[in-house]
Amino acid sequence: MIGHHEALIYSMVLAAAADRDMTDSELNRIGEIVRHLPIFADFDGDTLPQVAEDCAKLLGPEDGLNDAFGKIKEALPDRLRETAYALACDVVAADARASQEELRLLELLRHAIGVGRLPAAAIERAAAARYATL
Repeated sequence: MIGHHEALIYSMVLAAAADRDMTDSELNRIGEIVRHLPIFADFDGDTLPQVAEDCAKLLGPEDGLNDAFGKIKEALPDRLRETAYALACDVVAADARASQEELRLLELLRHAIGVGRLPAAAIERAAAARYATL
């Protein structure tokens, strides 16, 4: 069983790993989120690399992605499910491009943790607006 901090981090790691290319901007974004968001105020940031590694290990077996989704859903209270989705969207948006694999991962995550279509669309639009460039 993982806690809510780990579940939020797993959501971000899955988003970053979706296209099998975890960019520096995605990794930096995860670190910034963990350092600055209030939900992580009582999280030991020194454990972030180990949590990310634990998530990556889950992806090895054939059903690893579904296992990771199950752990995320089980660990998150309802009020943090949209937060998990928003953090995953922020990581995808961090490198200014979203691959088809990343978009598919977001869709799978949304369904797995029970984020509705309209809230997801609003979260996605907000992430796009936050990371827009000229």
